[in-house]
Amino acid sequence: MIGKEFLNSVANGQSDIVQILLDIIAETASPYCVIGGLAVNAYVDPVVSLDVDIVIAVKDVEATSLAAERQGLKVEQFEHSVNISSSQSDLRIQLQTDPRYQEFIPRAELRDVLGYQMYVASLDDVLRGKVWAYADQTRRRSKRQKDLADILRIIETYPELEAKLPPSLQEELDKK
Repeated sequence: MIGKEFLNSVANGQSDIVQILLDIIAETASPYCVIGGLAVNAYVDPVVSLDVDIVIAVKDVEATSLAAERQGLKVEQFEHSVNISSSQSDLRIQLQTDPRYQEFIPRAELRDVLGYQMYVASLDDVLRGKVWAYADQTRRRSKRQKDLADILRIIETYPELEAKLPPSLQEELDKK
């Protein structure tokens, strides 16, 4: 079983929502990069998640959202994201609109992630995004714990990156 089949099997996917979105992004020629847990999976041993976090150039978010609706996908607007979903898949796509992530796009690298060729934020940017997410006290505790686990997965594989963590987080990790 290839990565795409595995991911869609886990997500009860009757349609390949990730490929549909990648096709939309290609059609609209939108600069983008994958962030979050899926991006972590591009650099370390993968862990299954039903969330797909993507940053699209801010100027293209509306066109991408409209194209997704035309494909029959459900599009919901939130404060810092546009969520895209399908009744034919349990995967949840989040187009992150937090402006901090826009600077990740030019540094993204084309990588294979579970059988998909996609632009992924650089490793430094993935780590920075995970630190931001972990530091966000408004996020659910379980989400923050997953962010911390992703940070640990990264620094266990790339120990030189631990020096890039904020001192308070380094101290916290030293206690555990």
